[in-house]
Amino acid sequence: MSLPTSVMPRSLLLVALLLSSQAGIAADGHRLKQRADAVLSLMSYTVVPDVTASDLNIGSGTNDKNALSITQFGGGATLSESFPLYLEGTMGYSRYDPQFVFSDGAEKRNIPTKWNSLTATGGIGWDFHLYKDRWGGNLVFRPIFNVMLGTMVSDLRVGTWAIQQKRDADMQFLDGGRLNAYGLGGSLMLDYELFSESQDIDVELRYSGMNLETFGDTAEAVQGQASAENLGLYVRRRAPISDWTLLQSPVRYVLEGAHTEYLGDQRGKLGFDNLSSVGVGLELDSSKYNVFVTRTRLVARYMFGNNTSGYGIGFAMSF
Repeated sequence: MSLPTSVMPRSLLLVALLLSSQAGIAADGHRLKQRADAVLSLMSYTVVPDVTASDLNIGSGTNDKNALSITQFGGGATLSESFPLYLEGTMGYSRYDPQFVFSDGAEKRNIPTKWNSLTATGGIGWDFHLYKDRWGGNLVFRPIFNVMLGTMVSDLRVGTWAIQQKRDADMQFLDGGRLNAYGLGGSLMLDYELFSESQDIDVELRYSGMNLETFGDTAEAVQGQASAENLGLYVRRRAPISDWTLLQSPVRYVLEGAHTEYLGDQRGKLGFDNLSSVGVGLELDSSKYNVFVTRTRLVARYMFGNNTSGYGIGFAMSF
C-alpha cells in the first residue's frame, strides 16, 4: 500500500489529447471506439502489480487539483516450500476529471465530469525451484495466471442546460453511464530470494500481459478493448542497523530500486515509455510477539521517467 506520489504536469497534455472531446460535434463510431479504448487504457495501469506506478497524481498545471489520479495496492506470497502455490491480489483506483465543451451554436461552456474506476485483480501461480546457491539463496521460476474485474462510472454534474444540448450515446455515457470490464492474462517471473541474519535480498524480473474487454451493463458509447503489458525489474536489500533494536529485534534499513518498461497500448499513453523508482526506508520486526503482522516497512521513494518525476511514501506489512 502506498501514499500519494506527485508527478510533474507535463504528462497531462497527452492525457487531455487522449480523452478530450467537443460534445457540440457529432461523434462517429470511430471516435466512440477511440474513447472506449482510451478509458480501458487508463484502467490498465491499475491491473498489473507495479511499484513504479503504484500511485500517480497528474496535475493540470493551472491549479492544485489533480486531473488524473491512479492508486494501486496489493501483495502476494508463496504458501510454503513443501506446497509452493503462489497467490496474489491487487486493487486499483483511478480518477480522471476531463473537461468537455458543450455548445448550442452560440454559447460554449466547459463542463467538468468525473470518471472513477475500481479494479480488482487476482493471481494464482506455482513456484518451480531452479537453483540454490551456497549462501542459501533460491532462484524460482513462477508462472502466474491473472484475472481482473473492473468498473468505471461517469458522473456529470451540469444541470439541464448541457443535457438539452446533446442526447446521443455520448451524453448517455457522460450522464451516469458505466463501463464494466474484465481481463484475462498472465505473468512470468524469475524471483531470487536470500534470507539470512545479516541481510535479505529479493530480486524479481517480471513480464505481465493482460487483455481487457468491456461486458455486461456497459454504455453503448464506450464498448471497447485494451491491453496491459509491461516488463519490470525490482531489487530490494534489507539489513540490520548496528546496535539498534526495537520490539526485541534489530531495526533494519531498506534499500530498493525498480524499473518498468511499458509495452503495447500502455507505451506512451501517459507521456512516458518507462518509469524508475529508488527508495530508502526502515523495517520493524515484530515476529517475537504473538501478533499477526511480522514485519512493517516504511519506504520513501523518488520516481522518474520520460517527462515525469515525483516522490512518494510506501507502507508495507509482512504476515
